[in-house]
Amino acid sequence: MLKKPINIFLLVLATIILAVYISGYNYLFKGIRLTYLRGETSSTINDGKYFPSKIISKAQPKPWPTDIDYNKKPLSPDLEKHLKDTESISFLVIQNGKLLQERYWDGYKKNTASNSFSMAKTVSVLLLGKAIDDGRIASVNQPISTFYPEYAEKEFGKNLTLGNLASMEAGLDWDEDYKNPFKPNASAYYGFSLADVIFKRNLKQNPGEKFEYQSGATLLLGFAIGKAVGIPLADYASAKLWKPLGMEQNAEWTTDELGVEKTFCCIQSNARDFAKLGSLLLNGGKFENIPLIDEKFVSQMITPTQNSNGVYGMGVWTNYDSKIHHYYLRGLYGQYVIVVPEYDMIIVRFGNKEGEQKDAKNRPAEVEFYINEALKLTQKYN
Repeated sequence: MLKKPINIFLLVLATIILAVYISGYNYLFKGIRLTYLRGETSSTINDGKYFPSKIISKAQPKPWPTDIDYNKKPLSPDLEKHLKDTESISFLVIQNGKLLQERYWDGYKKNTASNSFSMAKTVSVLLLGKAIDDGRIASVNQPISTFYPEYAEKEFGKNLTLGNLASMEAGLDWDEDYKNPFKPNASAYYGFSLADVIFKRNLKQNPGEKFEYQSGATLLLGFAIGKAVGIPLADYASAKLWKPLGMEQNAEWTTDELGVEKTFCCIQSNARDFAKLGSLLLNGGKFENIPLIDEKFVSQMITPTQNSNGVYGMGVWTNYDSKIHHYYLRGLYGQYVIVVPEYDMIIVRFGNKEGEQKDAKNRPAEVEFYINEALKLTQKYN
């Protein structure tokens, strides 16, 4: 009696699976396996272990020195509550090149890696700067079509430059939606081939005319840099960033199934090492007074573009509207490396949730909150 209904059910299921594969949404199966079947509803800060990756190797570690007042002052009740409510796993304050505060929760420690999400975009833009320094790329004005000639044939494509990609003014037909499983972000995150995701996208408008935050822009930028330097970007990041910066741990850069780095996201590393990237920006591309990246390029990264209405430079979020000027790396769920030049300060916060409040330009209001709270921990403020 049950045999016929079961056969019908299996036939319908097989038809659905076939339709999903034919439509190009087969990555949904991986997405379901790595989310709902694990009791999650979306990506998480510790899901890097479920994806292939490449190692970003360190060399001789150069740990942060600790301040004489290291961890001596307690966090304020307001900060403690916010960090708890947002399920934070780490909070660091570095001032004058020394660790002033370092806190971890939920079993995380100084050497525990977690997902950077879009903070990896800043790393990708830093690698663009290095490729220009190394003579592999002419300048930020170099057209993408010099690497991929097919873009010269696309509508608006011949005008697309690497600088447009880095500053989120690419004009791609890309809907930046993290929740819709049928949008390109999900396909890039869970899919088999990043090339299949990005090279099928067209442009919807002329590049350089409108700011629109798009992970696809950094993804395409990564393909160009990789082609220019001729080695895996994880290896390039190791040679140009991780080793000279004295990172304490190897990092892992998540890849697609073909071994191509997801340049729009997903470097698995720890809070201390990510703070070194903030230090590199703070010091104009230098580390221990040794130039690593051209100072003019770094200045361009942290200078907001006119089209962004003052919120974004190249791979870096900016806020010079605030009384205390600052800029920051930003990842999904509130991963931050916040740089406050006036106070020679770097703040790192990693966690599972981002605060809900936004400022007048739709930037996360908690960034200014973290700065104000960090200043309470400094002697200068009291």
